[in-house]
Amino acid sequence: MKDVPYFLPLEKAIQLSLEYPLSHAIEYVSLDEAHQRILAEDLSSKVNDPPFDNSAMDGFAVRFEDTQEAPSTLDIIATSQAAAGDEQLSVTSGQAVRIMTGAPVPEGADAIIPIEACTIDGNNVTLNQPSKPHFIRKCGENIAVDQVGLEKGYYLTPQSISMCATMGYSSVPVVKKMKIGIISTGDELKPPGEDLSYGEIYESNSYGLSGLVKMLGHTPIRYPAVHDSMDALRAQFDVAAEECDLFLTSGGVSMGEWDFVRKLMETEGDLVFWRVKIRPGSPPLFGHWNGTPIFGLPGNPVSSHVVFRMLVVPYLRGSLNTTYPRDRIVHARLNTNVRSTKDCLTLRRVTLQSTESGFIANQPKHQGSGNIDSLSSADGLTLLQPGQSGEAGELIRVLLL
Repeated sequence: MKDVPYFLPLEKAIQLSLEYPLSHAIEYVSLDEAHQRILAEDLSSKVNDPPFDNSAMDGFAVRFEDTQEAPSTLDIIATSQAAAGDEQLSVTSGQAVRIMTGAPVPEGADAIIPIEACTIDGNNVTLNQPSKPHFIRKCGENIAVDQVGLEKGYYLTPQSISMCATMGYSSVPVVKKMKIGIISTGDELKPPGEDLSYGEIYESNSYGLSGLVKMLGHTPIRYPAVHDSMDALRAQFDVAAEECDLFLTSGGVSMGEWDFVRKLMETEGDLVFWRVKIRPGSPPLFGHWNGTPIFGLPGNPVSSHVVFRMLVVPYLRGSLNTTYPRDRIVHARLNTNVRSTKDCLTLRRVTLQSTESGFIANQPKHQGSGNIDSLSSADGLTLLQPGQSGEAGELIRVLLL
């Protein structure tokens, strides 16, 4: 234990964990299954988009030179619709083709006259004003064939999945979902819904952590709570290490006599670091059990969530070479004093009020790390640096939840 890094700055803890990144596989999924997945390779477009010059307006396709002496009257020779398989049209001097938005621009045309700038009389159209050579979307102006449209590590959203389809892909290579085990520890824990005896509480951390894992697009494996004994923990660790790519524990990582997760990792695991300079959430550990990465999170619900957000998320983000989830940070002015610490990053829960002059941050009265209500109602976490005052009126950074 004496050689294990202890009570590290957050950035150093993240850096150390990423010296042991998760290995991951690649799989191909259909676009219907690609939402919230992480792109495993660069995607280059198979086609030009648009694949041909097309009209950005309903109107008439004409030669620019025929429009300079308005009003001018041209012969309507055809209609170009946004339909596949139509014969390509062409125009010469004195001619116009009626055209719909998205339809191919006829050969020879280099301007589109909006319908509202025209007067139609039978097979003739009068252009009421001079035109400019615009309202034409050029072939490949959005993305050219072989151009990289989406980079490796991109988190696929409905918008980017549409982009995949536009580039000609029916399936895409993605990072295979990580299996992330979740183990709560403590003799006092009971499943929700069961009757409680004196001294017992409902186990809640695994449900919150499971939801966080799902939000990141991975697969949680939630194990039953484990009693406070080395044998019980060892057996459950063996199972999780075999079944999961990574597993998380909650509880048992502090300095007490009954903190068996820490004791087991000290004596039988491969411990990389213990304790991090953040409040709440200073007791976490990181290491390996039978070669599988493990994060030991605090047992208090708020601390458990905060450590996941500040340590586990960057670890997954870095391991999988993705930018998701991006840290969304805003500036807000404190409405009340926020107690900070001289040696830790202070992560107090705050609610935010939007005003014309910016965000106002309000701190709920009860900031205990066991008060899950203060977390469920919070908009963000303060990012008060060690020694920062946290006085009312101060402009601070807030990490949005």
